[in-house]
Amino acid sequence: MTAKRKATKKVPAKRKVKAKTAATKKTAIRRGKPTVVVTRKWPEAVEKELKRHFDVRLNKSDKPMSVAQLQRALRTADALLPTVTDKISDEVLSVSGKQARIIGNFGVGYNNIDIAAAKREGLAVTNTPEVLTDCTADIAMTLMLSVARRGGEGERHVRNKKWTGWRPTHMMGAKVTGKTLGLIGFGRIAQAMAHKAHHGFGMKIVFFDPYLADKSSAKAVKAVSRSSVDAVLKEADFVSLHCPSTPETRRLINTTKLKKMKKSAFLINTARGDVVDEKALVKALKSGAIAGAGLDVFEAEPTVTAALLKMENAVLFPHLGSATLETREAMGFRVVDNIKAFFKGRRPKDRVA
Repeated sequence: MTAKRKATKKVPAKRKVKAKTAATKKTAIRRGKPTVVVTRKWPEAVEKELKRHFDVRLNKSDKPMSVAQLQRALRTADALLPTVTDKISDEVLSVSGKQARIIGNFGVGYNNIDIAAAKREGLAVTNTPEVLTDCTADIAMTLMLSVARRGGEGERHVRNKKWTGWRPTHMMGAKVTGKTLGLIGFGRIAQAMAHKAHHGFGMKIVFFDPYLADKSSAKAVKAVSRSSVDAVLKEADFVSLHCPSTPETRRLINTTKLKKMKKSAFLINTARGDVVDEKALVKALKSGAIAGAGLDVFEAEPTVTAALLKMENAVLFPHLGSATLETREAMGFRVVDNIKAFFKGRRPKDRVA
């Protein structure tokens, strides 16, 4: 009986030890740093901050990742941190054996991500709003001033040693102060541009935004809402685009819309390239249907419609909207905050899916 009792006591003792060992292993996994993949080179300060909190895999080459590389990242990491130029498509998201649970997008726009597919696959998605508002509005203002006053053309004139001196009729442009600025969309960036244009240049502001709920920002700059895009296009001396890229806004500015604009008007786009039909824009610029265009974004980035490159009445920037050190760092830290919150079991501040 004694032997039996001893045997009986040993069995649960072994089970208890095994159970404790398994639990310890699970706890170690839970307490380990989540693994994140960063698809492009980010500001140094942000990459350092990521390393403090996560097991980070950086893209030191800074070359765009392929579909296969993005799929591998989803299979082997807990979070994928792409930029607005990374196409996180249904093909990428539907890869089997995913380990990733969240996509922390570096950018306020997230049309580069198939949101429906992300939801279907159970992946959270965040973006980086607010922190790039002023700098993007600054670029919109820069484009407006540059194209109106023929800044790009003038600089090329000087650099190519074609300038022979001041004369009364040389390179006359369009006055900006006191003119009418038309905004398509009246979100944060449009509101910031309206503030700069109205208070800095005495411009009259008109806009169209069917989703604007709080109109106090419009009152602050005496902005007047119009009933349609067409109404804004007909009235404005400068038309600045601030709408997101959606199926409804794709090629919103097309041949028909461009004909609604004044021949003396200028088009500014710092939103998304596919909001403008570039072929239609080229025709309008060539024919004189509009006076000029200032573009920071393009339909097929980084490819730019060849004809635009030769046009003196077009000012072209390489997607510089948020390109200041302060802003890019703030965007990166916003991503860090979002994924830290997620892995601590909290809802990220900027969750969009």
